[in-house]
Amino acid sequence: MPIITLSRLSDLPAAEWDALLPGPQPFLRHAFLSTLEDSGSVGGRSGWQPAHRLLRDEAGRLLAALPAYLKRHSYGEYVFDWAWADACQRAGIDYYPKLLGAVPFTPVSGARLLGRAEAAGTLLDALSDGLGGQGLSGLHLNFTDPAADALVAGREGWLERLGCQFHWFNRGYRDFQDFLDALASRKRKQLRKEREQVAGQGIAFDWRGGHQLDEAAWDFVHACYANTYRVRGQAPYLTRRFFSLLAERMPEAIRVVLARQGSRPVAMAFSLVGGDSLYGRYWGCLAEFDRLHFETCFYQGIDYALAHGFKRFDAGAQGEHKLIRGFEPVITRSWHYLRHPGLRQAVADFLREERAGVLAYADEARGQLPYRQG
Repeated sequence: MPIITLSRLSDLPAAEWDALLPGPQPFLRHAFLSTLEDSGSVGGRSGWQPAHRLLRDEAGRLLAALPAYLKRHSYGEYVFDWAWADACQRAGIDYYPKLLGAVPFTPVSGARLLGRAEAAGTLLDALSDGLGGQGLSGLHLNFTDPAADALVAGREGWLERLGCQFHWFNRGYRDFQDFLDALASRKRKQLRKEREQVAGQGIAFDWRGGHQLDEAAWDFVHACYANTYRVRGQAPYLTRRFFSLLAERMPEAIRVVLARQGSRPVAMAFSLVGGDSLYGRYWGCLAEFDRLHFETCFYQGIDYALAHGFKRFDAGAQGEHKLIRGFEPVITRSWHYLRHPGLRQAVADFLREERAGVLAYADEARGQLPYRQG
């Protein structure tokens, strides 16, 4: 069965793609991925060229799929392989282009090989075997779920890479005060003080769903989002049109908290929901206030998760500042198939050492959680 490459997800009916999805996570939905493309956030000169791989049977039925992109750089992946690319350049080996199975700019673990395991395995093997004929240095699967891990583990040539994020879990708390009561006294006082500092600056918060935001509000959301990149001298990944299109296509999944000082909006945090999880994705402010980031991105999300029955709050990558606020270390995985045998061996040696370091870091982090002992 030949593998089909799809350069525009909108050329495939949404129902056909979504029928392969194993769960309610929003980032793999046809609506989300096609919005990235149709808004110009990927494609063009972005260095993210859509190249989704499809496996159909003789009757034309879609059996398996991989959301995939040809990459000529490693920006926006959150699994950092710059050192591998630099080593290749010094050795005269081409590292780019590579094929990446991932959700652009989204370090959230989830399904990557869509469809039943047998068909997904057939697709995976065909892709890894065909890299040389396409001039690709390797195939990478970032932020995989356990089903993908089980499918890839043990296949010849594949290398596993571990990472560590920090997620908040509702351990049966009734409300924010109940969560605070589970913390050690000093940490409890710190969190309470941070929230009081924000409230003392006259800042209030308003949660909105995707249906409740007009174009002026989306202008503000994008301005805040873009400002987080511009203050670092970087260009934002997402275009302004992305937010309007997503609000048209999947408004029920969108949650935005707006921070206001009086009548003036000053900051926002953009999240998506799916199943039992709240996913904090983008944040930004147009004015600086003490502790506003922690309140907008973390405490408001915890409040919202508690009030609406979400069991998990994934507030994104990065992390030690989350640890003292009750976010627990979670191991993430990615998988890498590298064609060049010398590069593969060098990376395998590196990953063995890195793995031990990541696991030790996560263990140490668990020992620093702010919860009361006993």
